[in-house]
Amino acid sequence: MLLESLAALPGLELIERTSSTARVQHVVQLSLAPAFLLAGIGAVMNVMTNRLIWVANKIERIMAADEEGRAGTLLEELPALEKRRILAQRAVMLSTAAALTISIVIVLLFVSAFVRAPLGTLVAFAWIVTMGLLVAGLGSFLLETRTAARRNRERMRRHLPRD
Repeated sequence: MLLESLAALPGLELIERTSSTARVQHVVQLSLAPAFLLAGIGAVMNVMTNRLIWVANKIERIMAADEEGRAGTLLEELPALEKRRILAQRAVMLSTAAALTISIVIVLLFVSAFVRAPLGTLVAFAWIVTMGLLVAGLGSFLLETRTAARRNRERMRRHLPRD
């Protein structure tokens, strides 16, 4: 009687379907690539965030110096710094969204082991969205670094002696 009651529980079929070690191993293997991508996104975001913090601190120092009347020519840096801040912030936000969507891919892969509904299309769509967000974030980061390099070249030309 007790065994019949347990067999009638709705979750028992789910447990039987996922009790296969091979099936769980397969899901873990499938989730390794997205997990490594998530780690890579985190590493890149660390670099992006450090640049964003540096730019924001530089803007704050110039603004504080301006309030004290000692900013001088540093004020000329503000437009380029603000552009860099916007680009770096956009890169961080897009990369964060990519990290979120790749996390959704990992969740969907594990959920697919527990449900009968085919989730392959949803996983593929989330993967494509992740790649799009990551490409956009890296593109924004590229623009930020190019803006910084361009501003450094302009500054060097101004200070180098002309022949």
